[in-house]
Amino acid sequence: MYPVLFRLPEWFPILGGEPITSFGVMMLMAFLVGGYVLKVELGRMGRDPEIAWDLLFMAVVGGVIGARLYYVLLNYPRFAADPFGMLFARGGMVWYGGFLLAAALVIWRIRKLGLPLGRTADAAAPALALAYAVGRIGCFLVGDDYGRPTDSWVGIAFPNGAPPTHADTISERFGITVDPAIIEKHGEIVPVHPTQLYETGLSTLIFFLLWSLRGKGHRPGWIFMTWLALAGVERFIVEIFRAKDDRFVGALTLAQMISLLLVAVGVFWMIRLRRTGGAARG
Repeated sequence: MYPVLFRLPEWFPILGGEPITSFGVMMLMAFLVGGYVLKVELGRMGRDPEIAWDLLFMAVVGGVIGARLYYVLLNYPRFAADPFGMLFARGGMVWYGGFLLAAALVIWRIRKLGLPLGRTADAAAPALALAYAVGRIGCFLVGDDYGRPTDSWVGIAFPNGAPPTHADTISERFGITVDPAIIEKHGEIVPVHPTQLYETGLSTLIFFLLWSLRGKGHRPGWIFMTWLALAGVERFIVEIFRAKDDRFVGALTLAQMISLLLVAVGVFWMIRLRRTGGAARG
């Protein structure tokens, strides 16, 4: 685990001495990888590939602001106690919040540019899957968004995580009682499911699947809806292993509720697009 890669030299203007975090670097890499994949797809579609960077800018703005706002809403009591510290903290980003606002801004920009929404969304689908896979590596390196304690061979401890996988911290922060046998075997810093890597692996598989569907004559928007449904399934499954304290509907987390909604929307439109006039070449 490498939360801080290095620190800028003290003589560096304004930011001298500030840490360069692995999460920040991987977030940047996620956006760049997504932008490059989108650029390749737009070129294949006969569109100006450079439009990808225009759309990427909107995705960055919406993604960062939306992810932070969603995090604030989920943790409003902590925000009320320290609003400035929470808004400008390095951590505290929620994927679904970032996705929703980024999607709204990107759709607005697509309309302004006069691009076909369905085909452009299809071009973005593989990019979204791969970008998400890369971004979750950043969560792993910083020790965030990990899973429940486990004694299995996949378990990884995060002694300097955000927060550390200390048995008492997991109990107090997430309301999860750690099996005493795990504490006896591993000590107070217990191994947990590396759910960040689970998501990286599953999203990478989704990327390859979507990549293989390109140019197969699917109707505009069908590939994007396929990604939406698969992304919802992936997140729903991983949430089963996550250490979470937002299980609002029985055993379901808020993220699982949103995942079910995304799966329903994705499957509905996949079926509807299949039924409306057959496949369209492109």
